[in-house]
Amino acid sequence: MAMLALAGMTRLAAAAFDDALIAQERSALDRWGKGDPGGYLSMYDPGITYFDPARETRADGLPAMEVYYAPIAGKIKVVKYEMIAPKVQRRGGMAVLSYQLISHGVLASGKPYTVRWNSTKVYARSGKNWKLIHDHWSYIKPELKTPSPE
Repeated sequence: MAMLALAGMTRLAAAAFDDALIAQERSALDRWGKGDPGGYLSMYDPGITYFDPARETRADGLPAMEVYYAPIAGKIKVVKYEMIAPKVQRRGGMAVLSYQLISHGVLASGKPYTVRWNSTKVYARSGKNWKLIHDHWSYIKPELKTPSPE
């Protein structure tokens, strides 16, 4: 019976951890939607690596991310978003959060837009905290270009 109670507590602790990680991500998304990349910057480990479709190469390190985000700070406006099927997988001192995101925003011209994303985040324990060590964004069903015949 004690073993069953311990297993239940472990599941409760895991669920609380998952909920906290997802809430942290939602908080960063909320700030991002108001043009503030600081939510993500505060979660990044100094050695963060980062991919997204707007980059040709991986960004390495927090200073690179600060430079990358600087030109877009204050310019992003997400009216609402849907975080679909967030899932946390944890093994020891590592955790992966993956989900799909549908962002509904407004361009500077006032024209509405929708972007559909896949997101994968890799966290590592750093003392009592968890920091993002890798952040990857890709489009859901990207528009693939047909190679031209040579």
